[in-house]
Amino acid sequence: MTHHPTALSRRHLLLGGVAASLVGGAARALARTETPSRRVGLAGLDAPVEVFEDQWGVPHVRAASVSDAFFANGYLIARDRLWQLDFDYRRSTGRLAEVFGPDFVPSDTANRLFLFRGDAQAEFAALPPTVQACARAYVAGINAYLEQARATGEKLPPEFTIFSYQPLQWDVLDLVRIRAEATGNTKAEIRRARLAAQGALDYDALIMPLRPAHTLRVPDGLDVHAVTEQDLGLFGVLQASLPLSGLHAPPSASEDDHRRANEGSNAWVIAPTRTATGRPILANDPHLSFGSPGPRHVIHLTAPGLDVIGGGSAGMPGVMQGHTAHFAFGRTNFHIDQEDLFILRTHPAHPERYFHNGRWVEMERMETTIAVRGEAARTVTLRYAAQGPVVSEDAARNRAVAVSATWLYPEANGMLANIGINLAQDWTSFREALKLHTSPTNFTYADTAGNIGWQAAGGLPERSGGYDGLMPAPGDGRYDWKGLQPLDALPNSFNPARGWFGTSNELNLPADYPYEQRCVSYEWKDPYRYNRVAEVLAASPHATLAQSVALQHDTLSHLALSVVKLLPDVPADIRAEADLLRRWDGRVEATSAAAALYEVWWTRLNTLFYQALVPENLRALLPQPLNASVLLAFLQKPDGRVGDKPEAARDALLVKAFQQAVAEARDRMGPVAAAWQWGTLHTLQLRHPLHAVEAVAKAFLPIGGEITHSGGDPYTVMARWYNPDLSQKALAHGQNPYAVTGGASYLMVCDVGAWDHSLFLNFPGQSALPDSGHYEDFLQPWLKGAMQPLVFSASAVQAAARHHAVLYPKGKTP
Repeated sequence: MTHHPTALSRRHLLLGGVAASLVGGAARALARTETPSRRVGLAGLDAPVEVFEDQWGVPHVRAASVSDAFFANGYLIARDRLWQLDFDYRRSTGRLAEVFGPDFVPSDTANRLFLFRGDAQAEFAALPPTVQACARAYVAGINAYLEQARATGEKLPPEFTIFSYQPLQWDVLDLVRIRAEATGNTKAEIRRARLAAQGALDYDALIMPLRPAHTLRVPDGLDVHAVTEQDLGLFGVLQASLPLSGLHAPPSASEDDHRRANEGSNAWVIAPTRTATGRPILANDPHLSFGSPGPRHVIHLTAPGLDVIGGGSAGMPGVMQGHTAHFAFGRTNFHIDQEDLFILRTHPAHPERYFHNGRWVEMERMETTIAVRGEAARTVTLRYAAQGPVVSEDAARNRAVAVSATWLYPEANGMLANIGINLAQDWTSFREALKLHTSPTNFTYADTAGNIGWQAAGGLPERSGGYDGLMPAPGDGRYDWKGLQPLDALPNSFNPARGWFGTSNELNLPADYPYEQRCVSYEWKDPYRYNRVAEVLAASPHATLAQSVALQHDTLSHLALSVVKLLPDVPADIRAEADLLRRWDGRVEATSAAAALYEVWWTRLNTLFYQALVPENLRALLPQPLNASVLLAFLQKPDGRVGDKPEAARDALLVKAFQQAVAEARDRMGPVAAAWQWGTLHTLQLRHPLHAVEAVAKAFLPIGGEITHSGGDPYTVMARWYNPDLSQKALAHGQNPYAVTGGASYLMVCDVGAWDHSLFLNFPGQSALPDSGHYEDFLQPWLKGAMQPLVFSASAVQAAARHHAVLYPKGKTP
């Protein structure tokens, strides 16, 4: 791999080198361990901070105050992930066009439109003083790293040199202003309205069945015939992948839909009465799109009143999933419908006026200037209605569209939610901290007293007029939101009688939950992962950490076994392949020939049944694939939609898909079925987001490649997705439709109370710098499922330390 001396020296500035004279206990510790050390003076610290770094590049921070610990958090994330940090900051604040040119003006406009419009200073001042102090310190730590780089003349990560720009200074109030957390379900609102216009609303259930069962209704006054995709306007821009155009091949819309359809997680907690040790176990493996760098950065922050370790996100202070000295906490996506589209009727002669509550009202206007690289700056006008930002306007049709979103409300300061969670001491203070958490999330909990719990959290709108949020609504005032519902309106469980709780993005509202009244969501993931987790946990009265690790890497697919049972007799020339599939144990392992055949067959039969069930005139509205649960139910009990003899028609399509699958498998993997392997198709290669730029490709070599054979699929607990719905253009350029596109890159299993036994993985690595030693060092452990110790106690951290540093207040002798 290519080495970059400037990047290597950047790490050595903080870590490595000759041991120095350190304060008190630090010097004595180093005398015992002979860990190399450095000292770094930084403006903004109140007292010296020690940083011990282990073999995986995980920093273990020891500070004299909570605010200094969060200062180190900001400083170290800037050290390891500066370009990722800056790029996301620029995107969120609408400042990408000044670096990457005019193609980014729509993205910048959309992000500025959805910044918080209230008094950010007052919003920040209303937060608990400790949260304020930690937020300020985190931002000061980022800026201290930038100042250090400027003062020393240190070269920045290669991206800044390649594109000739400098990282931004951070402003703590931007952690209040940045709000956009678009979930994408507004696209479904548009789709349903357009289906209703064709009298075809029932077809929506083929790709998104409503859970719990619910009858779709067109809101009174909505002209479904006027609804188009253009109504999404800037909100669609906000939800889409960035228009990297000349920097990178633009992704297709199906890739965005694919990502949203698959992102999720698994989490479970097991009470001490059901574990071998008598201590609770908490496991979590968030599922996100794979990338380089990865989505999580692991850190350990220790100070009086704070001791937390786990995975965090660049730009968001603190730890998102991990454990404190008192409790472990995990998270998966809960489902709350947090966004609604409102169709405004505008005045024919004054298009910035809209009819609301019986009178014509003027839209609010705000002008903002967007710097554009290589061109003159552009001034754009942002408009707002009573419901929220105006995302599209059509004066010719006297029409505009506004968006209401829970995350735009006052006090919805989700960027700062981790701080309170990390400082909590017990179930009560943990739940109190969740009131600030805006994203729809299942939080799992297990503490050293033996308690386990679950709390659903996130902004929950209170809708009006019986509106269910499943289609756009007229913006005349009848359906405006009344505000947000309290945390207690969302379900929770504490010490459930069965002794465990699991969540994998499935519908988990209790049976007696008033879902019609509270209208949380009707859009949930298929239950296959959860059902497998529940099956294993229910059968494990003496659960162990090793069993939870194995369950996170479990590849048994009950969906696959159910589908294989339906395979009818096939022609003689493919009977051997059919027998291979019928003998299969349903485990989607990388080395399995049957798994390879099944995955290709599943893809082919989904396409054939999509064509059989979806009329051609609706296919532009209903994207593939069919929902897996819906398709399986149809395969098990076909009906007249495929003809007068539905079982015969089903069998014919199953055989046709199987013939196609065998032919494709032979073409891709050779004529000998016994030599096939799912991993031959299910490969993984991570590239830099801007890898199409030659200089970036040279600086950041790909991670993985053809050697990274993987098991799993979207419906196994070890979720590893692929996107067979690639465009013909992509397939023509040799893209593999079965390549892994996402799954769990950060995994942890916590032994609650015996914290040093806890385990984790963080793929591909801690650092975004290729020569850091921690750019891709988790590749092989991740492929093998070889979880690593998540050391926590002072003695374990000391023993694991490979590097040591003291950060001290600049101008003071440490």
